[in-house]
Amino acid sequence: MTLELIIFIASILFGALIYWRESHGNGLYRFFNKLMYSKELQMKPNDKTGFVYQQKFIIRLVFIGFLFLMGIVVTRFLIPIDLATISIFASMIVGTLVGTYLANFIFKSSEVIEEKSDSLEDIVHDTIEKGKDFIEDLKTKDAEEVVEETKEAPKTEEKSARERLKDKGLL
Repeated sequence: MTLELIIFIASILFGALIYWRESHGNGLYRFFNKLMYSKELQMKPNDKTGFVYQQKFIIRLVFIGFLFLMGIVVTRFLIPIDLATISIFASMIVGTLVGTYLANFIFKSSEVIEEKSDSLEDIVHDTIEKGKDFIEDLKTKDAEEVVEETKEAPKTEEKSARERLKDKGLL
């Protein structure tokens, strides 16, 4: 179980590495594409499709399964010990698939963040300006209230409530 877990984590990293490598160049896929297809059916020069990059799930599964199957066959001939079992084989395939989708998620989110970084900067700048305007409005309102309070200070002397009641004859 421990060996399978270690291989699973390593295969996740391997899947991310494969995805990253194919996102930067797909020379091996282009080579096989030129071997397999006629000139009319070959991929366009600006097409970035690779074995796992920009492929659907089933095609990724087939390519990754074939890659590990070839790796296990070579390992069985080089090392006659029964090292490559079915459970390790399955862990490698699933881990690599998870790694490719994880790398896809990371690349897509970094692209979105880069696209939105200018608009986020503008939003933060506008918010700061609105905050400065709000603080200035508060300062001017406070200053107006202080001026009004100073104007209302001189009051004329009025009769007290007791004296007014006496004047009315109620006391």
